[in-house]
Amino acid sequence: MTNDNAQTPGKRPIVESLDRAFARLYLELAELIRRTPADQLYAGTSSSSSTDSIASAVLRSAGVIEQTFGGITANLWDDPFEWTLPEYLSTAEKLLGYLSEVETTRGRAFLSFVDDDCLLQLIATPSGTRPLVDLLLETLTRAAAYHGVASSH
Repeated sequence: MTNDNAQTPGKRPIVESLDRAFARLYLELAELIRRTPADQLYAGTSSSSSTDSIASAVLRSAGVIEQTFGGITANLWDDPFEWTLPEYLSTAEKLLGYLSEVETTRGRAFLSFVDDDCLLQLIATPSGTRPLVDLLLETLTRAAAYHGVASSH
């Protein structure tokens, strides 16, 4: 991957498709937060689940994305769970701010993907080395699953 923003026109259909899928997920998560009444953001359905509220499931979805793209852009693979606790992100505005930060990081990473061939490059993750495309697809799948949980509340 290079970071010279010299993408080759027409050589990025898969990158662009993935970029659109992540961007659409961001928009859907943000819309879910916007349309949820403030008193319902953290209203849970069970105390035993980490996704027992709309906001918690949205945060887990965004956290999956942040962890992957923080790893790709800055080699920081920490789970963002500690700084995405309800005590810190207690309002819709704060939740939306966090989502925006995650989207900015994700967008910056996608700018560095010059063409579809870069998706075949191996990337070192805490769990081992794997093709970038596999990591992106797994991240999208996991984040979308949490979005589904949030939407079902």
